[in-house]
Amino acid sequence: MTKTAPERPEFRNLHLLQDLRTYRLPAAGWVSILHRVSGLAMFLLLPFIVWMFDTSLSSEISFARFTAIFKAGAGVVPGWCFKLLALALIWSFLHHFCAGLRHLWLDIHHAAATREFGRRSALAVLALSLALTLVLGAKLFGMY
Repeated sequence: MTKTAPERPEFRNLHLLQDLRTYRLPAAGWVSILHRVSGLAMFLLLPFIVWMFDTSLSSEISFARFTAIFKAGAGVVPGWCFKLLALALIWSFLHHFCAGLRHLWLDIHHAAATREFGRRSALAVLALSLALTLVLGAKLFGMY
């Protein structure tokens, strides 16, 4: 009398060229990846942040130069390019902040975390960060 081991599930690796088009990453996965991307973007844009902070607070003349760069540009770089850089920074901060709050909530209330709550909270983070970015981007580009 020999006992056979129960059948184990078979896991396979994703083949990048074959499976990438058909693989559907859940919303929580997108939020997690974008949380890392937004953190990296804020780190890479740190010199731009320091420049904006220093130029906007040094004096009235430097503040006027700061606002002129966003309107007219600097050298061969047009002003809209600086605005897009600032918009990327705005999105990075807002997404990183919202996703960070979500991660903290899930860490504190891990017993109450369900798959459905993870999906809904991930969609809420994506929607909230994009909506706030659109509102602040509209202000940045002078739409109101």
